[in-house]
Amino acid sequence: MTNPIADFKKADVILLTGSNPTENHPVIGLQMVKAIRDHGTRLIVVDPREIEMARYAEIWLRPKPGTDVVWLNGMMHVIIEEDLYDITYVAERTENFMALKETVVKYDPEFVERITGIPAEDLIKAARLYAKVGRGSIAYAMGITQHAFGTDNVKSIANLAMLCGNVGIEGGGVNPLRGQNNVQGACDMGALPNVLPGYQSISDQATVSKFEQAWGKKLPAKPGLTVTDMWPAILEGKIKGMYIMGENPVVSDPNLNHIRAALEKLDLLVVQDIFMTETAQLAHVVLPAASFAEKDGTVTNTERRVQRIRRAMEPVGDSRPDWEIICKLAEKMGAPMNYKGPEEIMEEVSRRAPIYGGIHYERLKKGSLQWPCPNWEHPGTPCLHKNQFTRGKGLFHSVEFILPDELPNEEYPFLLSTGRVLYHYNSGTMTRKVEGLNAIAPEVVTDINPLDAEKKGIADGSMIKIISRRGEIASRVRITRRSPEGLIFIPFHFGEAAANLLTNDALDPVARIPELKVCGVNIEPIS
Repeated sequence: MTNPIADFKKADVILLTGSNPTENHPVIGLQMVKAIRDHGTRLIVVDPREIEMARYAEIWLRPKPGTDVVWLNGMMHVIIEEDLYDITYVAERTENFMALKETVVKYDPEFVERITGIPAEDLIKAARLYAKVGRGSIAYAMGITQHAFGTDNVKSIANLAMLCGNVGIEGGGVNPLRGQNNVQGACDMGALPNVLPGYQSISDQATVSKFEQAWGKKLPAKPGLTVTDMWPAILEGKIKGMYIMGENPVVSDPNLNHIRAALEKLDLLVVQDIFMTETAQLAHVVLPAASFAEKDGTVTNTERRVQRIRRAMEPVGDSRPDWEIICKLAEKMGAPMNYKGPEEIMEEVSRRAPIYGGIHYERLKKGSLQWPCPNWEHPGTPCLHKNQFTRGKGLFHSVEFILPDELPNEEYPFLLSTGRVLYHYNSGTMTRKVEGLNAIAPEVVTDINPLDAEKKGIADGSMIKIISRRGEIASRVRITRRSPEGLIFIPFHFGEAAANLLTNDALDPVARIPELKVCGVNIEPIS
C-alpha cells in the first residue's frame, strides 16, 4: 500500500474494486465503514458480485468479469474529455500522458457499456465523483490481480490514480490489500525469483557482489522461477526436489490435478508446516514448524508496517521456529548460518536492505515502523511517493483490453469466480480445525443467480456438480442475487471439494499470476 490503513478516513472518496474487505480483510473493511459513517468518505464499489460494501456505496458498478481494463480506461476517457484531471500534477510529476490519452479516446461510455455491461450514465457518475471530490484512494485485491492480464489491471489503476493527482498525498494512493499475514514481509526479504532482500535486483552486479561478500557464497547469475513456473518445470524433469514452507498448493493453486501430478513426480518433497496439510501428506519429509504464538520475530503487514511478535508459549512437541529449522538444514548442507536468534537476523536485514536500515528490535519495543526507514533517526514512511516517484516521474502506461483466457461457450456456459468467506482462511489449514467456525461454515457452498438456477432446475440447498475443462466437484448450492446471471462463485477453502480443481492455470505474462477469477464451467443438478 502506498498509504496507511488510517488514511481511509482521510479520503474524500474510496474506489474499491476486486476486493471484498468485510469478508477477506475484515479489519480494513471495518476501517472503511467507519470512514464512510464517521468522516463522510464517499464510496464507489466496482464488483460483479453484490458484496457487503455495496450497501455503503454511493455508486456500485457491476462489470462483467475480466473487463477491468475497459471500465478503468472508460473512467479516464470521461475525466480527460471533461478536463477533470489534475493538469499541474500530470505536467510536473508524470510522463507519457499523450500516449495514455490516445489510448483511452476510444473507450467512450457507450463502448464501455457494450463490453462491460456498466450503464454509460453510471460510469460517467463514477468518473466525475472520483475526479471531483478531492482526495481519492483506490483499494484493490486479488479480484484485480488474479487474471491472465492482472498486471495490465494494476497499471490501469495506477494510471487513474496519477491522472487525478492522488499518489503521494494523504487520503489517496494505490492500495493493494495483501492476502496473507506477512506476505509483504516475505517479499521484502527476497522471497521472489528476481530480487534480493529489500527489492535489490539480482541483475545488478554491484548488489550481487555486496551479498556474496556478506554471505561468503557465490549467488546465481540469473533469476529463478516463479511458483507457477515450477510446476511445468517439475513435469518436464527440470526440477527434482521441492521445499514448501507454510503453503498448501494441493488446495490453493489452480488446476489441482496438474499440481498433484507435479508433486508426486518429485524425487524429494519436503514440507514445513504447523499441521499435516493435504500437501504435507504427499511429502517424503515433514518438518514441524512453530506457530506465530510459539516464536519471536517480526511481521510486515499490508501497509509496510513492521511489528514485533513475541513468544507466548513454548513450541509444541518437536516443532521449532522456521529460522531455526532453516539454520540447522543449512549447517547440514555445508553452509552454516550461525545466528543466535531472530534479533540478530533482523540486524543483518537492516545492514543489507536499505529500506529496513533503521528498523531494529530496540526501536520496535516502542512501536511499529513503516518502511522505507533508512536509518536510526528516520521515523518511517507512512505515505510513499510524496515528492517524487522512485523512478523520478510517474509513467503512464497505454493499456489495451485483452479478453480472458476462457469465455463461456455452449459446453461451458457459465463463468466461475473463486474467493473466500469470512469464517475460513486460505486452504482452511487452521480455521477448519476450529469447532465454532465449522459450525457456521461446515462445507463448500456455491452461489448461483436465481435465473440460472431456474433454467437448470436447481433448488436452493440442493447438491450440484460443477464441471470445467480440468475437473469436476460436487457442492451444495445457495440461490442468491449476490451473483449476477451467468456467474457462479465458489470459496476455495474446502479440500474435499476443492474449487481449484476447476480453475485455469493460464498465467499473466509479467507477474506469472494465474487466472483464478475467470474460467468456463457448466453446472448440473445431482439427484
